[in-house]
Amino acid sequence: MVTQLHRRHPPSRGWLFGIAVNDGAQLVGVICVGRPIARLQQDGWTCEATRCVTDGTKNANSKLYAAAWRAARAMGYRRLITYNLPSESGASLRAAGYRVVHQTRAQAWGRPSRIRVDQSPPATKLLWETTA
Repeated sequence: MVTQLHRRHPPSRGWLFGIAVNDGAQLVGVICVGRPIARLQQDGWTCEATRCVTDGTKNANSKLYAAAWRAARAMGYRRLITYNLPSESGASLRAAGYRVVHQTRAQAWGRPSRIRVDQSPPATKLLWETTA
């Protein structure tokens, strides 16, 4: 489903768990939650929603983000984060109880000490979180 519907990225590599939502007849969305991508966020108590996709079914995104937090909290995590672009409304995140805590700078992942090829162009992003 991520391959078919995600606007910018391929499916995540490795994750802790995933959740699906259906409309009673068919699958309408999925969320993938894993270890935080940014190593400074990897404190052992934080997980990250790395992909969330739906077919546009009303409230599916909010249900997925809320269910991901309930599952993460039940597994002992104290914080769930995700990122989106400033051009995206974030309505589903707000409805699920998340809040913006930081705006990142647009920068490449590579450094002189560790060369990396960016999978997508660097962009400013909003960091959202929900906590226990």
